[in-house]
Amino acid sequence: MSLDGILHRFDREVEKMGVRVKDADQMKVLDNVFDEVTLLALYRLVHKKHISVIGGSISTGKEANVFYGEKDGRPIAIKIYRIRSANFKSMSEYINGDPRFASVRGTRKEIVFTWTRKEFANIQRAREADVPVPEPLVFDRNILLMEFLGSQERPYPQLRVADFEDPAGVYEFVTSMMKKLYREAHLVHGDLSEFNILYGDHHPYIIDLGQAVTPDHPRAHTFLVRDIKNITRFFSRYCDVREERDVFIDIVGTERLEP
Repeated sequence: MSLDGILHRFDREVEKMGVRVKDADQMKVLDNVFDEVTLLALYRLVHKKHISVIGGSISTGKEANVFYGEKDGRPIAIKIYRIRSANFKSMSEYINGDPRFASVRGTRKEIVFTWTRKEFANIQRAREADVPVPEPLVFDRNILLMEFLGSQERPYPQLRVADFEDPAGVYEFVTSMMKKLYREAHLVHGDLSEFNILYGDHHPYIIDLGQAVTPDHPRAHTFLVRDIKNITRFFSRYCDVREERDVFIDIVGTERLEP
């Protein structure tokens, strides 16, 4: 069956279950997102009543698209990892060496499924450590449902374009959350920058934790140094910042600074 046929069948089936599909035309043109595997996972989530409204795209990232949705009136984010265009090698770099997923081997599709499960687990760990991240709700295959961070169907802006009155305070908050992520959630974000921090309700939210690794990952400290460099570079435009080495030592509790 063609993609158009699959989408038409999907529309019919979800309508039978009382699910509204907003911006259906926008969804249909994204054929690199809505392949048969993804539509099956989406159908399963709808069938289990995790989704009652499917809206339009709110974000397009390197590996995934995020769509607006609702569950019984509650706004949610529907994050869909693209199977056909996912960067298999990049994902493997963060999965290989993570003891939680040491046994994972296989196809691009299986790596993407693991990545989705990994992000769900990472967000759970971060929330348990009281790091401001979206609440994870459920996942199926390459789809992750989580709390929608925004208002009136519009997501909070990325930090890079947000208006914040106290740059020094936001900088200290972000670096303290990096420390809490490392010491209490036992995670290194691995791709932290002004692009994956949202700003709303007068404070930042950290997003996109799919690549986050545990401190015993062989490249964890290398990733942490890169995160620190990104945050230092961004905030140095707005306020005084600490030396990168000092931030690293504060987070890790060691004087060993890896290049």
